[in-house]
Amino acid sequence: MGSMLQLADKVDSFGNWFRSHGIRILVVLLVAVLVTFLARFLVRRFQRKLEGAPSVTQVLNLQRITTITHTLTSAAIVAIWTIAILIVLGEFEIDLAPLLTSAAILGVALGFGAQSIVKDALSGFFILVENQFGVGDVVEAKTTAGPVSGRVEDLTLRVTSLRAFDGTLHVVPNGNIQVISNRSRGWARAIVDVRLAYAENLDHVREVLDELFEEVRLDPALREAIKDGPSLLGVETLADYGQVVRVTADTRPSKRQEVERQLRERIARRLDERGIKVPIPPPAPATPQPPADGVSG
Repeated sequence: MGSMLQLADKVDSFGNWFRSHGIRILVVLLVAVLVTFLARFLVRRFQRKLEGAPSVTQVLNLQRITTITHTLTSAAIVAIWTIAILIVLGEFEIDLAPLLTSAAILGVALGFGAQSIVKDALSGFFILVENQFGVGDVVEAKTTAGPVSGRVEDLTLRVTSLRAFDGTLHVVPNGNIQVISNRSRGWARAIVDVRLAYAENLDHVREVLDELFEEVRLDPALREAIKDGPSLLGVETLADYGQVVRVTADTRPSKRQEVERQLRERIARRLDERGIKVPIPPPAPATPQPPADGVSG
């Protein structure tokens, strides 16, 4: 009989606790689940909006968007369930002050110890969100350790991997990037400087080059690479041994160096065909050699 009364008291006590605290805990958990679903829905909607943008047509851009949305989803879930767990612990009448104090101390310690990692992650997140550059882009980066250039081979929240022209792989923490120059966006400009003798008639040279440039514009091999030009700007500098004229052409970013090489080859060949002389710099004066015995005159 006594045990039955004890069981009834426990059931009654649990009922009272459940009415006072249990229902609140269930409500908190239910709200956390609903908010989690809502956050996932909003992030997925944001992802679909980004994927539907006209500029996003490459797989690499879709991977960038996936990274951004996964990061947002993880951050939202951590924040939602951290708040929910703290509220639930409070309903169990657990003193949260020591826990929060310990967490604050731990957070400060981790902040000092891992501030570079946090800085790298935040910088990487904004690089991805703002689409400053992506995998496959050719960039020049000014970092705290000096300038680095190359093609982006990998991009994470923490580091960017750049493959230099000579094959060297540079791994740069995102937080160390100060200025980034992207050579793979929009358009680029091919610049070719041509040396001419002072005796050459510039009007005649312009006619010869304009004829060549018209052929270049109609060339199927270069038509897709060149957006505007090429054209002769005029005399760029006057050197001791000749004059330098500059040729420019607006190109696709990835084709700039190829267009420059093609223009140099074709201009050199055409000038040679038309008998237009390219001056040769005078040799440097010979340095006097000391006598063999080391004794001067």
